Amino acid sequence: MTQSTSASYLEAKKIRSTLPYRYYFCLVLATFTGNSYAESTQASLTLSIAIQRTLEQNPTLKVFEFRQSALQGEIETARLKPAYELEFEAENFAGTGELSGFSGAEFTIALSSVIEMGEKQSARVGLVSQSQSVLTTQREVMSLELMGDVTRRYVEVLAGQEKVSLGTEALRLADETLKIVKKRVAAGATPSAEVKRALAAHGQAQLSLQAEQQRVEYLKRSLAAFWGENKFTFSNVKGNLFAFGVDDDFESLYAKVEQNPAMQILHDKVRLKDAELRLAKTESTANIHWSVGMRRSQEIEDTSLVASFSMPLFAEKRNSGAVSRALAERSRVSQEKEATKLRFRNQLFRAYSNRKQAIVSAKTLQSNVIPALEQALKETQSAYLKGRYGYLEFVSARQELLSARRALINAGAAALIYGSEIEQLTRESLLR
Repeated sequence: MTQSTSASYLEAKKIRSTLPYRYYFCLVLATFTGNSYAESTQASLTLSIAIQRTLEQNPTLKVFEFRQSALQGEIETARLKPAYELEFEAENFAGTGELSGFSGAEFTIALSSVIEMGEKQSARVGLVSQSQSVLTTQREVMSLELMGDVTRRYVEVLAGQEKVSLGTEALRLADETLKIVKKRVAAGATPSAEVKRALAAHGQAQLSLQAEQQRVEYLKRSLAAFWGENKFTFSNVKGNLFAFGVDDDFESLYAKVEQNPAMQILHDKVRLKDAELRLAKTESTANIHWSVGMRRSQEIEDTSLVASFSMPLFAEKRNSGAVSRALAERSRVSQEKEATKLRFRNQLFRAYSNRKQAIVSAKTLQSNVIPALEQALKETQSAYLKGRYGYLEFVSARQELLSARRALINAGAAALIYGSEIEQLTRESLLR
Protein backbone atom coordinates (compact mmCIF):
# COMPACT_ATOMS: atom_id res chain seq x y z
CA MET A 1 0.00 0.00 0.00
CA THR A 2 1.45 3.38 -1.00
CA GLN A 3 2.26 6.36 1.19
CA SER A 4 -0.52 8.41 -0.44
CA THR A 5 -3.16 5.89 0.53
CA SER A 6 -1.89 5.76 4.09
CA ALA A 7 -2.35 9.51 4.53
CA SER A 8 -6.13 9.32 4.42
CA TYR A 9 -6.17 6.73 7.21
CA LEU A 10 -3.77 8.69 9.38
CA GLU A 11 -5.15 12.20 9.00
CA ALA A 12 -7.96 11.90 11.56
CA LYS A 13 -5.73 10.30 14.18
CA LYS A 14 -2.98 12.91 13.85
CA ILE A 15 -5.41 15.60 14.98
CA ARG A 16 -5.69 13.91 18.38
CA SER A 17 -2.02 14.52 19.16
CA THR A 18 -2.25 18.29 18.60
CA LEU A 19 -5.50 19.26 20.33
CA PRO A 20 -7.37 18.65 23.59
CA TYR A 21 -9.67 15.74 22.90
CA ARG A 22 -12.93 17.49 23.78
CA TYR A 23 -12.35 19.81 20.81
CA TYR A 24 -11.40 16.99 18.48
CA PHE A 25 -14.98 16.15 17.58
CA CYS A 26 -15.79 19.70 16.51
CA LEU A 27 -12.60 19.97 14.48
CA VAL A 28 -13.31 16.74 12.63
CA LEU A 29 -16.68 18.14 11.62
CA ALA A 30 -15.24 21.47 10.54
CA THR A 31 -12.14 20.19 8.75
CA PHE A 32 -13.53 17.46 6.53
CA THR A 33 -16.70 18.98 5.14
CA GLY A 34 -16.98 20.03 1.52
CA ASN A 35 -14.98 18.33 -1.22
CA SER A 36 -13.66 15.45 0.87
CA TYR A 37 -17.19 14.45 1.82
CA ALA A 38 -18.40 14.56 -1.77
CA GLU A 39 -15.43 12.59 -3.06
CA SER A 40 -15.82 9.86 -0.46
CA THR A 41 -19.46 9.25 -1.35
CA GLN A 42 -18.45 8.59 -4.97
CA ALA A 43 -15.46 6.28 -4.49
CA SER A 44 -13.13 5.94 -1.51
CA LEU A 45 -13.98 6.50 2.12
CA THR A 46 -11.47 7.89 4.61
CA LEU A 47 -11.45 7.32 8.35
CA SER A 48 -12.02 11.04 8.93
CA ILE A 49 -15.19 11.04 6.87
CA ALA A 50 -16.45 7.87 8.56
CA ILE A 51 -16.00 9.54 11.95
CA GLN A 52 -17.59 12.75 10.73
CA ARG A 53 -20.69 11.02 9.47
CA THR A 54 -21.02 9.02 12.67
CA LEU A 55 -20.78 12.06 14.94
CA GLU A 56 -23.27 13.95 12.78
CA GLN A 57 -25.86 11.24 12.19
CA ASN A 58 -25.62 8.50 14.81
CA PRO A 59 -28.96 8.44 16.66
CA THR A 60 -27.31 7.53 19.97
CA LEU A 61 -25.71 10.98 20.19
CA LYS A 62 -28.92 12.79 19.25
CA VAL A 63 -30.54 11.53 22.47
CA PHE A 64 -28.21 13.77 24.48
CA GLU A 65 -29.77 16.89 22.96
CA PHE A 66 -33.14 16.01 24.49
CA ARG A 67 -31.59 15.06 27.81
CA GLN A 68 -29.78 18.39 27.88
CA SER A 69 -33.05 20.23 27.20
CA ALA A 70 -34.70 18.33 30.03
CA LEU A 71 -31.94 19.34 32.45
CA GLN A 72 -32.25 22.94 31.30
CA GLY A 73 -35.90 22.80 32.32
CA GLU A 74 -34.91 21.29 35.67
CA ILE A 75 -32.44 24.07 36.40
CA GLU A 76 -35.07 26.69 35.65
CA THR A 77 -37.36 24.95 38.11
CA ALA A 78 -34.59 24.66 40.70
CA ARG A 79 -34.02 28.43 40.59
CA LEU A 80 -37.62 29.17 41.50
CA LYS A 81 -38.34 30.51 44.96
CA PRO A 82 -41.24 29.07 46.98
CA ALA A 83 -44.60 30.04 45.53
CA TYR A 84 -46.99 32.50 47.21
CA GLU A 85 -50.44 31.28 48.15
CA LEU A 86 -53.58 33.36 48.50
CA GLU A 87 -55.93 32.06 51.19
CA PHE A 88 -59.57 33.00 51.82
CA GLU A 89 -61.48 31.78 54.84
CA ALA A 90 -65.11 32.40 55.91
CA GLU A 91 -66.51 31.50 59.40
CA ASN A 92 -69.82 31.77 61.27
CA PHE A 93 -72.17 32.16 58.31
CA ALA A 94 -75.27 30.38 57.02
CA GLY A 95 -75.93 28.92 60.45
CA THR A 96 -79.01 29.08 62.70
CA GLY A 97 -80.31 31.73 65.01
CA GLU A 98 -77.96 34.67 65.38
CA LEU A 99 -75.51 33.01 62.95
CA SER A 100 -78.00 32.80 60.10
CA GLY A 101 -77.03 34.64 56.93
CA PHE A 102 -73.81 36.68 57.04
CA SER A 103 -74.50 39.07 59.91
CA GLY A 104 -72.11 37.26 62.28
CA ALA A 105 -69.63 36.08 59.67
CA GLU A 106 -65.88 36.51 59.82
CA PHE A 107 -63.84 36.68 56.64
CA THR A 108 -60.06 36.26 56.42
CA ILE A 109 -57.87 36.84 53.41
CA ALA A 110 -54.16 36.10 53.74
CA LEU A 111 -50.98 35.70 51.75
CA SER A 112 -48.67 32.81 52.71
CA SER A 113 -45.43 31.25 51.60
CA VAL A 114 -42.31 29.51 52.88
CA ILE A 115 -38.93 30.90 53.86
CA GLU A 116 -36.37 28.32 52.78
CA MET A 117 -33.60 27.88 55.29
CA GLY A 118 -30.17 26.34 54.77
CA GLU A 119 -29.52 27.55 51.19
CA LYS A 120 -31.83 24.96 49.66
CA GLN A 121 -32.21 26.85 46.38
CA SER A 122 -28.43 27.01 45.89
CA ALA A 123 -28.17 23.29 46.65
CA ARG A 124 -30.90 22.44 44.11
CA VAL A 125 -29.25 24.51 41.40
CA GLY A 126 -25.85 22.99 42.21
CA LEU A 127 -27.26 19.47 41.90
CA VAL A 128 -28.74 20.11 38.46
CA SER A 129 -25.55 21.88 37.33
CA GLN A 130 -23.51 18.84 38.29
CA SER A 131 -26.01 16.64 36.43
CA GLN A 132 -25.37 18.78 33.35
CA SER A 133 -21.61 18.27 33.75
CA VAL A 134 -22.12 14.51 34.02
CA LEU A 135 -24.31 14.52 30.92
CA THR A 136 -21.73 16.50 28.94
CA THR A 137 -19.03 14.02 29.91
CA GLN A 138 -21.34 11.08 29.14
CA ARG A 139 -21.79 12.45 25.63
CA GLU A 140 -18.02 12.72 25.28
CA VAL A 141 -17.63 9.13 26.49
CA MET A 142 -20.25 7.95 24.01
CA SER A 143 -18.57 9.89 21.19
CA LEU A 144 -15.21 8.37 22.11
CA GLU A 145 -16.70 4.86 22.18
CA LEU A 146 -18.35 5.38 18.81
CA MET A 147 -15.11 6.65 17.33
CA GLY A 148 -13.31 3.58 18.65
CA ASP A 149 -16.00 1.28 17.23
CA VAL A 150 -15.91 3.05 13.86
CA THR A 151 -12.12 2.86 13.75
CA ARG A 152 -12.11 -0.85 14.53
CA ARG A 153 -14.76 -1.59 11.92
CA TYR A 154 -12.87 0.58 9.43
CA VAL A 155 -9.71 -1.47 10.05
CA GLU A 156 -11.71 -4.66 9.54
CA VAL A 157 -12.91 -3.37 6.16
CA LEU A 158 -9.33 -2.36 5.29
CA ALA A 159 -8.07 -5.84 6.23
CA GLY A 160 -10.96 -7.40 4.32
CA GLN A 161 -9.94 -5.52 1.19
CA GLU A 162 -6.40 -6.83 1.59
CA LYS A 163 -7.74 -10.36 1.94
CA VAL A 164 -9.77 -9.93 -1.25
CA SER A 165 -6.56 -8.86 -2.99
CA LEU A 166 -4.82 -11.88 -1.50
CA GLY A 167 -7.69 -14.11 -2.64
CA THR A 168 -7.33 -12.72 -6.14
CA GLU A 169 -3.61 -13.49 -6.03
CA ALA A 170 -4.36 -17.00 -4.74
CA LEU A 171 -6.76 -17.56 -7.62
CA ARG A 172 -4.12 -16.34 -10.07
CA LEU A 173 -1.56 -18.73 -8.59
CA ALA A 174 -4.08 -21.59 -8.72
CA ASP A 175 -4.79 -20.82 -12.36
CA GLU A 176 -1.09 -20.68 -13.11
CA THR A 177 -0.53 -23.96 -11.28
CA LEU A 178 -3.35 -25.60 -13.25
CA LYS A 179 -1.73 -24.56 -16.55
CA ILE A 180 1.67 -25.87 -15.44
CA VAL A 181 0.19 -29.19 -14.34
CA LYS A 182 -1.71 -29.59 -17.62
CA LYS A 183 1.51 -29.04 -19.58
CA ARG A 184 3.33 -31.65 -17.51
CA VAL A 185 0.48 -34.14 -17.91
CA ALA A 186 0.42 -33.50 -21.67
CA ALA A 187 4.15 -34.15 -21.77
CA GLY A 188 3.63 -37.40 -19.82
CA ALA A 189 5.80 -36.15 -16.96
CA THR A 190 3.13 -36.48 -14.25
CA PRO A 191 -0.06 -38.50 -13.60
CA SER A 192 -3.37 -37.10 -14.89
CA ALA A 193 -4.79 -37.20 -11.37
CA GLU A 194 -2.74 -34.12 -10.59
CA VAL A 195 -4.90 -32.13 -13.03
CA LYS A 196 -7.96 -33.05 -10.99
CA ARG A 197 -6.21 -31.97 -7.79
CA ALA A 198 -5.21 -28.70 -9.43
CA LEU A 199 -8.79 -28.18 -10.64
CA ALA A 200 -10.08 -28.78 -7.10
CA ALA A 201 -7.55 -26.29 -5.71
CA HIS A 202 -8.63 -23.76 -8.33
CA GLY A 203 -12.27 -24.21 -7.33
CA GLN A 204 -11.43 -23.80 -3.66
CA ALA A 205 -9.53 -20.61 -4.45
CA GLN A 206 -12.62 -19.27 -6.26
CA LEU A 207 -14.85 -20.12 -3.29
CA SER A 208 -12.43 -18.48 -0.84
CA LEU A 209 -12.33 -15.32 -2.94
CA GLN A 210 -16.12 -15.18 -3.11
CA ALA A 211 -16.35 -15.65 0.67
CA GLU A 212 -13.91 -12.79 1.29
CA GLN A 213 -15.82 -10.55 -1.12
CA GLN A 214 -19.09 -11.30 0.65
CA ARG A 215 -17.50 -10.60 4.04
CA VAL A 216 -16.21 -7.22 2.85
CA GLU A 217 -19.68 -6.35 1.59
CA TYR A 218 -21.09 -7.13 5.03
CA LEU A 219 -18.36 -5.14 6.80
CA LYS A 220 -18.95 -2.11 4.57
CA ARG A 221 -22.68 -2.27 5.26
CA SER A 222 -22.10 -2.53 9.01
CA LEU A 223 -19.67 0.40 8.85
CA ALA A 224 -22.28 2.53 7.08
CA ALA A 225 -24.79 1.56 9.79
CA PHE A 226 -22.85 3.72 12.27
CA TRP A 227 -24.22 6.81 10.51
CA GLY A 228 -27.66 5.33 9.95
CA GLU A 229 -27.40 4.15 6.33
CA ASN A 230 -28.90 0.85 5.23
CA LYS A 231 -26.47 0.60 2.31
CA PHE A 232 -22.99 1.93 1.69
CA THR A 233 -22.20 4.53 -0.96
CA PHE A 234 -18.42 4.05 -1.12
CA SER A 235 -16.46 1.53 -3.16
CA ASN A 236 -13.54 1.06 -0.79
CA VAL A 237 -11.78 2.49 2.25
CA LYS A 238 -8.33 4.06 2.12
CA GLY A 239 -5.47 3.46 4.50
CA ASN A 240 -2.22 1.74 5.36
CA LEU A 241 -2.68 -1.45 7.32
CA PHE A 242 0.92 -1.33 8.51
CA ALA A 243 1.22 2.24 9.85
CA PHE A 244 1.63 1.43 13.54
CA GLY A 245 2.81 4.74 15.00
CA VAL A 246 4.98 5.16 18.08
CA ASP A 247 5.58 2.55 20.75
CA ASP A 248 5.43 4.30 24.15
CA ASP A 249 6.22 2.44 27.34
CA PHE A 250 3.30 1.14 29.37
CA GLU A 251 3.63 3.44 32.39
CA SER A 252 3.68 6.53 30.18
CA LEU A 253 0.48 5.36 28.52
CA TYR A 254 -1.19 4.53 31.82
CA ALA A 255 -0.39 8.00 33.17
CA LYS A 256 -2.62 9.37 30.39
CA VAL A 257 -5.61 7.24 31.36
CA GLU A 258 -6.70 9.99 33.77
CA GLN A 259 -7.49 12.06 30.66
CA ASN A 260 -10.07 9.54 29.55
CA PRO A 261 -13.63 10.94 29.71
CA ALA A 262 -14.73 7.69 31.36
CA MET A 263 -12.47 8.65 34.28
CA GLN A 264 -13.65 12.27 34.13
CA ILE A 265 -17.25 11.13 34.40
CA LEU A 266 -16.39 9.40 37.67
CA HIS A 267 -14.88 12.65 38.95
CA ASP A 268 -18.08 14.39 37.90
CA LYS A 269 -20.18 11.73 39.60
CA VAL A 270 -18.28 12.26 42.85
CA ARG A 271 -19.08 15.97 42.61
CA LEU A 272 -22.68 15.06 41.78
CA LYS A 273 -22.90 12.93 44.93
CA ASP A 274 -21.37 15.83 46.88
CA ALA A 275 -24.17 18.02 45.54
CA GLU A 276 -26.77 15.41 46.51
CA LEU A 277 -25.24 15.22 49.99
CA ARG A 278 -25.36 18.98 50.33
CA LEU A 279 -29.01 19.04 49.26
CA ALA A 280 -29.83 16.27 51.75
CA LYS A 281 -28.15 18.23 54.54
CA THR A 282 -30.09 21.38 53.68
CA GLU A 283 -33.30 19.41 54.15
CA SER A 284 -32.25 18.94 57.79
CA THR A 285 -32.86 22.65 58.30
CA ALA A 286 -36.58 23.25 58.74
CA ASN A 287 -38.35 25.81 56.57
CA ILE A 288 -40.49 28.56 58.09
CA HIS A 289 -44.08 28.76 56.90
CA TRP A 290 -45.57 32.23 57.27
CA SER A 291 -48.90 33.85 56.60
CA VAL A 292 -50.13 37.45 56.88
CA GLY A 293 -53.54 38.91 56.07
CA MET A 294 -56.68 40.71 57.18
CA ARG A 295 -59.80 39.53 59.06
CA ARG A 296 -63.22 41.20 58.79
CA SER A 297 -65.89 40.67 61.47
CA GLN A 298 -69.36 41.49 60.20
CA GLU A 299 -70.84 41.41 63.71
CA ILE A 300 -68.75 44.26 65.12
CA GLU A 301 -67.86 45.69 61.73
CA ASP A 302 -64.16 45.72 62.48
CA THR A 303 -61.08 44.74 60.48
CA SER A 304 -57.82 43.43 61.94
CA LEU A 305 -54.48 42.01 60.83
CA VAL A 306 -53.67 38.34 61.27
CA ALA A 307 -50.27 36.69 61.05
CA SER A 308 -48.86 33.26 61.74
CA PHE A 309 -45.75 31.20 61.28
CA SER A 310 -44.87 27.55 61.77
CA MET A 311 -41.97 25.19 61.38
CA PRO A 312 -41.70 21.41 61.71
CA LEU A 313 -39.92 20.00 64.73
CA PHE A 314 -37.06 17.49 64.73
CA ALA A 315 -36.38 18.02 61.02
CA GLU A 316 -32.72 17.02 61.38
CA LYS A 317 -33.59 13.73 63.02
CA ARG A 318 -36.29 12.92 60.47
CA ASN A 319 -33.83 13.63 57.63
CA SER A 320 -30.91 11.64 59.02
CA GLY A 321 -31.75 8.65 56.80
CA ALA A 322 -31.50 10.73 53.62
CA VAL A 323 -28.12 12.11 54.72
CA SER A 324 -26.82 8.63 55.50
CA ARG A 325 -27.98 7.40 52.10
CA ALA A 326 -26.24 10.32 50.33
CA LEU A 327 -23.01 9.61 52.24
CA ALA A 328 -23.16 5.94 51.28
CA GLU A 329 -23.74 6.81 47.61
CA ARG A 330 -20.74 9.14 47.60
CA SER A 331 -18.54 6.43 49.12
CA ARG A 332 -19.81 3.93 46.54
CA VAL A 333 -18.90 6.23 43.63
CA SER A 334 -15.45 6.85 45.12
CA GLN A 335 -14.82 3.10 45.27
CA GLU A 336 -16.21 2.68 41.76
CA LYS A 337 -13.64 5.22 40.58
CA GLU A 338 -10.78 3.17 42.03
CA ALA A 339 -12.21 -0.06 40.59
CA THR A 340 -12.48 1.57 37.16
CA LYS A 341 -8.84 2.69 37.30
CA LEU A 342 -7.81 -0.90 38.01
CA ARG A 343 -10.02 -2.21 35.21
CA PHE A 344 -8.57 0.35 32.79
CA ARG A 345 -5.03 -0.62 33.80
CA ASN A 346 -5.74 -4.29 33.02
CA GLN A 347 -7.47 -3.39 29.77
CA LEU A 348 -4.60 -1.13 28.73
CA PHE A 349 -1.98 -3.76 29.56
CA ARG A 350 -3.82 -6.38 27.51
CA ALA A 351 -4.08 -4.04 24.51
CA TYR A 352 -0.46 -2.88 24.96
CA SER A 353 0.94 -6.43 25.11
CA ASN A 354 -1.15 -7.72 22.22
CA ARG A 355 -0.28 -4.71 20.08
CA LYS A 356 3.45 -5.21 20.65
CA GLN A 357 3.18 -8.88 19.75
CA ALA A 358 1.15 -8.09 16.62
CA ILE A 359 3.73 -5.50 15.50
CA VAL A 360 6.61 -7.95 16.06
CA SER A 361 4.74 -10.60 14.08
CA ALA A 362 3.98 -8.22 11.22
CA LYS A 363 7.56 -6.95 10.96
CA THR A 364 9.01 -10.46 11.12
CA LEU A 365 6.64 -11.68 8.44
CA GLN A 366 7.43 -8.68 6.24
CA SER A 367 11.20 -8.74 6.59
CA ASN A 368 12.05 -12.44 6.97
CA VAL A 369 9.29 -14.97 6.49
CA ILE A 370 7.50 -13.76 3.35
CA PRO A 371 10.67 -12.97 1.32
CA ALA A 372 12.02 -16.42 2.17
CA LEU A 373 8.74 -18.11 1.17
CA GLU A 374 8.57 -16.12 -2.08
CA GLN A 375 12.05 -17.30 -2.99
CA ALA A 376 11.18 -20.85 -1.94
CA LEU A 377 8.11 -20.83 -4.21
CA LYS A 378 10.19 -19.71 -7.19
CA GLU A 379 12.75 -22.42 -6.59
CA THR A 380 10.09 -25.08 -5.95
CA GLN A 381 8.21 -24.14 -9.13
CA SER A 382 11.42 -24.32 -11.13
CA ALA A 383 12.28 -27.69 -9.59
CA TYR A 384 8.73 -28.98 -10.26
CA LEU A 385 9.01 -28.03 -13.93
CA LYS A 386 12.27 -29.97 -14.08
CA GLY A 387 10.70 -32.98 -12.40
CA ARG A 388 12.80 -32.73 -9.25
CA TYR A 389 9.79 -31.99 -6.97
CA GLY A 390 6.30 -33.45 -6.98
CA TYR A 391 2.94 -31.71 -7.06
CA LEU A 392 2.55 -31.83 -3.28
CA GLU A 393 5.79 -29.92 -2.66
CA PHE A 394 4.82 -27.32 -5.27
CA VAL A 395 1.35 -26.73 -3.83
CA SER A 396 2.64 -26.71 -0.24
CA ALA A 397 5.15 -23.96 -1.07
CA ARG A 398 2.35 -21.91 -2.62
CA GLN A 399 0.03 -22.42 0.35
CA GLU A 400 2.76 -21.55 2.84
CA LEU A 401 3.30 -18.22 1.10
CA LEU A 402 -0.41 -17.45 1.00
CA SER A 403 -0.81 -18.40 4.67
CA ALA A 404 2.07 -16.10 5.63
CA ARG A 405 0.54 -13.22 3.70
CA ARG A 406 -2.81 -13.81 5.39
CA ALA A 407 -1.06 -13.90 8.77
CA LEU A 408 0.59 -10.57 7.89
CA ILE A 409 -2.82 -9.01 7.18
CA ASN A 410 -4.22 -10.37 10.44
CA ALA A 411 -1.21 -9.10 12.40
CA GLY A 412 -1.46 -5.62 10.85
CA ALA A 413 -5.19 -5.41 11.56
CA ALA A 414 -4.69 -6.63 15.14
CA ALA A 415 -1.98 -4.03 15.78
CA LEU A 416 -4.22 -1.22 14.53
CA ILE A 417 -7.25 -2.44 16.46
CA TYR A 418 -5.31 -2.76 19.71
CA GLY A 419 -3.76 0.62 18.98
CA SER A 420 -7.23 2.09 18.61
CA GLU A 421 -8.16 0.61 21.99
CA ILE A 422 -5.07 2.23 23.55
CA GLU A 423 -5.98 5.57 21.97
CA GLN A 424 -9.49 5.29 23.33
CA LEU A 425 -8.15 4.66 26.82
CA THR A 426 -5.44 7.33 26.78
CA ARG A 427 -7.29 9.89 24.63
CA GLU A 428 -4.12 10.43 22.63
CA SER A 429 -3.03 9.30 19.20
CA LEU A 430 -0.17 6.87 18.72
CA LEU A 431 0.55 8.50 15.34
CA ARG A 432 2.70 11.56 16.01
